[in-house]
Amino acid sequence: MENNLLALILLLPFGGACLAFALPSDRLRPWLLPLCGSLHLVLTFVVIQAGPLSAANGWLGIDPLSRLILLIISLLFCGCSFYALGYLRYRISWGNRIFVTCLLLFLFAMTLAAMARHLGILWVAVETTTVSSAPLIYYNRNRLSIEATWKYLLLGSVGIALAMLGILFVAYAGLAGGGHVSLQFDDILHGAATYSRPWLKAGFVFLLVGFGTKVGFAPLHTWKPDAYGEAPGLVGALLAGGLTSVAFLALLRTLQIMDAASEAVMAREAFLAMGLISMAFAAVFVIRQPDFKRMLAYSSVEHMGILAIGVSVGGIATFGAMFHLLNNALTKGVLFLAAGNIHRRFESKRVGDVRGAIILLPFSASLFLLGFLAITGSPPFAPFISEFTILQGIFSGGHYVTGGLFLFFLAVIFIGMGSTVLSVVFGNPPEKKGDENYRETLATTGAPLIMLLIILVLGVYLPDPVRRIFADAAALLEVRP
Repeated sequence: MENNLLALILLLPFGGACLAFALPSDRLRPWLLPLCGSLHLVLTFVVIQAGPLSAANGWLGIDPLSRLILLIISLLFCGCSFYALGYLRYRISWGNRIFVTCLLLFLFAMTLAAMARHLGILWVAVETTTVSSAPLIYYNRNRLSIEATWKYLLLGSVGIALAMLGILFVAYAGLAGGGHVSLQFDDILHGAATYSRPWLKAGFVFLLVGFGTKVGFAPLHTWKPDAYGEAPGLVGALLAGGLTSVAFLALLRTLQIMDAASEAVMAREAFLAMGLISMAFAAVFVIRQPDFKRMLAYSSVEHMGILAIGVSVGGIATFGAMFHLLNNALTKGVLFLAAGNIHRRFESKRVGDVRGAIILLPFSASLFLLGFLAITGSPPFAPFISEFTILQGIFSGGHYVTGGLFLFFLAVIFIGMGSTVLSVVFGNPPEKKGDENYRETLATTGAPLIMLLIILVLGVYLPDPVRRIFADAAALLEVRP
């Protein structure tokens, strides 16, 4: 039963990708996205209810962290898949065979990464996310999109190569410590106490830099503004909410290894440093940002930093970080999908060219404004609860300098993003008309509206079954094997 369930949730998007590539009709092909997305979400709920699972001789499995990441991936992809129906209908003349196929392969790769219990499989899955998402970034087929895709592939490949070197160092640390070489995650956790410390620490550094590049920690984030800025809105949502969550999971696996080897202090201090640096970079570059989609990229850098700080502090802040993983993903979905609608109507991402969106696109502009309030931690949205929980953990742990910097960066980013968002949403529309034929539809506004409602409800009331998902994931990171 366990093998069948895990195989099914993996084969569903892979089979859908094969069918999408073979299907000749550009009009029928996009319907595979909501079909596979909905079935994947149903299977995810079954997996969550089933508890710990293991398959393929322990190389694949489900633990509390896997359940959380699967939930994030599935919810976000399902919402984006329905949005894609309206988006691809609008751009039917462009063709969608590669786009739909790569979207489903992207879902397959993220699912595999979430289920991986072997560092080699995890590495392959993260690399597959890079390969499958690159054509999605290039979808607009212009000079800027090919430049963004090239930068994404180049920096992503460098990062993943460093991560591979880190994995080899971890394996050699086991051999140098007198044990046997194994990349299976459970074997590493059980034997980490005997691993050679110099090799293990070197491996951790390479893994942090390698997977940190995929997460988009500053100063390793330079691919993000271009990729998020040039990719279609739904692709930006999946990159900012899905890919970064999967890459952050890979970093959490390395943190578990360091905890098991009694090297938690070094690892958590490194996470804290990366988190603060990321928030600082975001605070600097979000000020007077002339491109509202690039602004969202720097917001992503900020929130990856918030997650790293929460995990580094530990305690209740770890629970806040797990909660914030979901909040960040769904709120980024709201923002990128709404930004995509605004971009198509005005045919520009420049703040100077986009004004009065609330007049021309009342639903999308409202979603963009409310998404901004949510992502900056305004009540009553769920990110306020998760960020406040992280802040509570920071101060209760005596990290007063960190807490002060945390609040300062949040304030600066709120002001910087607010200036851009208010300029886009309000005012008088520019004389440049853009695409006057573009109209908001349920397909392009329904998905971000549902995501916004979810984070609103979770900000007001957190059901106990949902709370347990975050609590179990946090507890796994606090356990010292």
